[in-house]
Amino acid sequence: MIEVQQLTKRYGSRLAVDKVSFRVEPGEIVGFLGPNGAGKSTTLRMLTGYLAPSSGEIQIDGIDAVQSSIRARERMGYMPEGVPLYREMRVHEYLRHRGKLKAVPNVAEAVDRCLELAGVADARTRIVGQLSKGYRQRVGLAEALIADPPILILDEPTSGLDPNQVRQFRELIRGFAGKKTVLLSTHILSEVEAVCDRVIIIREGQKVADLVPGESETSLEDVFANLTASGAEEEAS
Repeated sequence: MIEVQQLTKRYGSRLAVDKVSFRVEPGEIVGFLGPNGAGKSTTLRMLTGYLAPSSGEIQIDGIDAVQSSIRARERMGYMPEGVPLYREMRVHEYLRHRGKLKAVPNVAEAVDRCLELAGVADARTRIVGQLSKGYRQRVGLAEALIADPPILILDEPTSGLDPNQVRQFRELIRGFAGKKTVLLSTHILSEVEAVCDRVIIIREGQKVADLVPGESETSLEDVFANLTASGAEEEAS
């Protein structure tokens, strides 16, 4: 379960995230949408402990993620946009290294499992830096799964994947329904409609919608366009 209350982040005089509140129930798959600069990545970085909030509360699986960041991170698998990888390592070496850092028991079995889940088992002995962008994305997903966390936070996870890989990713995420709590940020609305139980939309740092895809006669694309038409400046990294 993820619960956020009045989450706020300021960069000097600029308000990047403005009193955002939402809840993701155990086993629920939720899409987190917004135009460029809306505050999506900033919000996810606060949830995962990479940024400290200016104010507000974050609960990760019942743990106060602001006061107990390391304990909260142990309950999460995080795949950031532009996955940072050790490009000189082989895929299985990198995953084994990450598994040991996370104190994963039976690391060899965990590596085999997450390689299969992420669809990258055929590249296990290849050097990370020699992989295509799509394969590197899948290695990032495998790393997020290495400790079999109950919560997954995925930021643009299908960036660089071809249509077949996107379809495989969708099937993987749908398979987590009822088993893992997933918060998924993406610009691909069809992806959200295919895998998500619920959608949260933010604009200019504020939550503007919390809805169920397909519940109304208006398409998600039209809803998104109507709510975010004013746009926003590109979000600071």
